[in-house]
Amino acid sequence: MPSTYLHGIAPVVPPHAYPQEVIGEVLRAPLEPGGLAERLSHRVYRNSGIETRHSVISGHEPGTADGVFFDRETGAFRSPSTGERNDAYVEAARPMFVDTARKALERSGFGAQDITHVVTVSCTGFFAPGPDYYIARDLGLRSDVERYHVGFMGCYAAFPALRMADSFCAARPDAAVLVVCLELCTVHLEPRELADQVIAGSVFADGAAGVVVSRRPPDGPGYEWVASTTRVAPDSEEHMAWRIGDRGFEMALSTYVPRVLGAQVGVLVDGILASIGQSRAAVDRWLIHPGGRSILDHVEASLGLPADALAPSRAVLARYGNLSSATILFVMEEALRTGHAKPGELAYAMAFGPGLTVESALLRAV
Repeated sequence: MPSTYLHGIAPVVPPHAYPQEVIGEVLRAPLEPGGLAERLSHRVYRNSGIETRHSVISGHEPGTADGVFFDRETGAFRSPSTGERNDAYVEAARPMFVDTARKALERSGFGAQDITHVVTVSCTGFFAPGPDYYIARDLGLRSDVERYHVGFMGCYAAFPALRMADSFCAARPDAAVLVVCLELCTVHLEPRELADQVIAGSVFADGAAGVVVSRRPPDGPGYEWVASTTRVAPDSEEHMAWRIGDRGFEMALSTYVPRVLGAQVGVLVDGILASIGQSRAAVDRWLIHPGGRSILDHVEASLGLPADALAPSRAVLARYGNLSSATILFVMEEALRTGHAKPGELAYAMAFGPGLTVESALLRAV
C-alpha cells in the first residue's frame, strides 16, 4: 500500500517574545501578596523549564501597553471580556494562518494549485468565514479545494488533522493536503487565585505550524506516516478541560496530570504498539508533546528513556512554551532540523489533551 508523507513542516511564532520571568511578574502582580496562588506562581515559574514565550500581545509597559490587555497609561492588566479577546484573536490569527500556510507550501515544494484539501486547527478563537477560507483565497488555491476545520480539541488536535489528511490521501492518490495548526493561547491568560489558572498561565504561548501531506515522497527532510491511534486515560476527564468563561477560555489543568500520564503512559504506549505488531524496542526516537516540564519528566521516567531522549521536546518547551495543537509539529521539525531524527529511524510521536486523551503516531524519518 502506498505511503503518506509529511512535507515541509513550517513553524511560525509572533514577533513579541518575553522572558519567562517577566511573564511571571506580570501575571503575579494582581494576585494577593503572600497568598497561596502567589507563592505557587513563584515555584511553578522557577521550575517550568521555559526560557521564552511568544505572544501576539504587543506589550505591557506604561506608555507602550497594547490597550486591550494592559492599560496604556498605567500598564495594569485590564481583564478584557471574552468578546474583546476573540477580537484580538481574529485580528492576529487571520494573517498568521495565511503566512504559515504560505511558508509550508514554500518548504514543501508544492504549488498553490497542487493543494486539494485544507485542514485548519485551533481551539483558542472563532471566526467565520474561517481560516480555511482565507488561506484558500489569499494563496490562490484552486476553486474546488476542500476545506475543513478542527476546533476546540486542545493540544492533541494535530493528530486528528493529520489522520484526516492521511485518509484523504488514501481515498485520492493525487491529494495534497495543507494542514495548519494555530493557537493564540495568551489572549486567554487571566491572573486568578486558582492553582489551575496559575499553572496554565505559566506554560501556554502563541504559535502556528503548517505541513503538507501527500503520497509524494518529500524532496527534503520529512516523515512517512506509518500508523496512528487514540486512547483515553481511564478516570481522567476532570484533570484537563476547557470551558468558555466571561473573561476568556478557562483551562482546567490539574497538578495531577503529570502523575496520571506517568502512571498510565507505559501501558498506553505498549498497547498502541502491540496493536500494530510493534514493541518499544522498535522505536528509535520519541517525539513527545511538551505540555510542561513535569509531564516530560514523568513520561521519560515511566518509559525508562535515557536522559537525552526527549531533547527536541525540551528544546521546544524552553524556547516557546506550550503552543497547544501546534507544539507537536514544532517538535517534529526540531528533530529533523537538528538531526535527532535520522532517515530510516522510527519515531513515536505523542500528544495529550482534554479527556485526558492520548494521541499517538508512528513516523519514519525520510
